[in-house]
Amino acid sequence: MRLGINLGYWGAGMDADNLAVAREADRLGYAVCWAAEAYGSDAATVLAWVAAQTERIDVGSAIFQIPARTPTMTAMTAATLDSLSGGRFRLGLGVSGPQVSEGWYGVKFDKPLARTREYVEIIRKAMSRERVTHDGDHWTLPLPGGPGKPIKLTVHPVRERIPLYIAAIGPKNLEQTGEIADGALVIFYAPEHAEETTLAPLRAGREKAGKSMDGFDVVPTVPIALGDDVDALADLFRPYTALYVGGMGSPKQNFYNKLASRMGYEKEAAEIQQKYLSGDKQGAAAAVPRSLIDSTTLLGSVERIADRMQAYADAGVTTLSLAPAGLTLDERLATLRAGVQALELAGLA
Repeated sequence: MRLGINLGYWGAGMDADNLAVAREADRLGYAVCWAAEAYGSDAATVLAWVAAQTERIDVGSAIFQIPARTPTMTAMTAATLDSLSGGRFRLGLGVSGPQVSEGWYGVKFDKPLARTREYVEIIRKAMSRERVTHDGDHWTLPLPGGPGKPIKLTVHPVRERIPLYIAAIGPKNLEQTGEIADGALVIFYAPEHAEETTLAPLRAGREKAGKSMDGFDVVPTVPIALGDDVDALADLFRPYTALYVGGMGSPKQNFYNKLASRMGYEKEAAEIQQKYLSGDKQGAAAAVPRSLIDSTTLLGSVERIADRMQAYADAGVTTLSLAPAGLTLDERLATLRAGVQALELAGLA
């Protein structure tokens, strides 16, 4: 099992610290550094900045939002980033959510699975440098009846097949991801529930494509906090968990709430959502079960974290992307180093 680092979003006044974290992860031998985007910092610019100031670590989008870019623009960006980084780019894609897709990008959030499948098909064609044609429900290339003609990518990518990941939560999305992608970006991954919530649908998708799970990258982002007081460390992640389970989406469309329900927390997930959407964010955080936090994070001493890392490896994880907690740069760097120590202690390095 390899380690990754998830830098999250930029532009919150911690950009210099984030770059220092990326460079230390590079020095420590982390496999990949991911950057996110929602409706603030964009991931492509951040990844170019990080790639220019690191040497070995891969840089990955977690994620490029599908409604934000046409598929051919994403292919161009991927080819450029892979070239600039010397073949170190990983392309992570996701449909985002209805609020962002429709409220920020003005793109209707409908048929996300079909949209994702077409998007990936077009990217694959463009990256292989064949002339791109596509006749689908969401994109038609070239447009009929006009001056457009099939065009191919003019640059030669460092790699024809850049590793492609999809952010997936629901069973149908996970199955399609297993079928059409090289890896899955997941969140709130609990080893105890991994088979039914994540691995079974991924495996079904791989089988549909005539493939096994060999070579498929299962990549959860896992918050990590180092210290002796595990209860206090768990409390650090109550607002984070409440935000996703309670506030990411509407009462009818919250993928993270549904995931918590599939993990056996249906009653608690409903309470968290009700409190969060009514404005009681503190009450929502207090309602998050300690067991949910403990099963989806890495908390405590290096030894305790090593035990949990072993559980993640046993539950099919191939790249464990850490999101280190800490208000100071020193705390975050210490957590990065502890991650390497724990991996070595678990015998997974």
